[in-house]
Amino acid sequence: MVMKKSAQLPLLEAAIKNLGYSLRYEKGNFTGGECRLREDNVVVVNKFLPLEGKIYTLALVISKINPPGLSPDIAAIVDNLIQNGLFTRESRG
Repeated sequence: MVMKKSAQLPLLEAAIKNLGYSLRYEKGNFTGGECRLREDNVVVVNKFLPLEGKIYTLALVISKINPPGLSPDIAAIVDNLIQNGLFTRESRG
């Protein structure tokens, strides 16, 4: 069973923070991604994206980081996006 999108976003946000990244929602002409700002690892997401866009952006960042030991829920979200062709393993870096 696929988890509701409204439940996916908080899980992804928590996973990003648990990976040692700070998470910022900003306005601008961008989708989002991860970057390094001074000594901090930051994930920036366009705050005007629809829910699906925010989920996609955070899942893509997590898949690029590819940390060991992802929770089953987070792994399922990322795998679901890959299976649906929203991004591929090659786009993960």
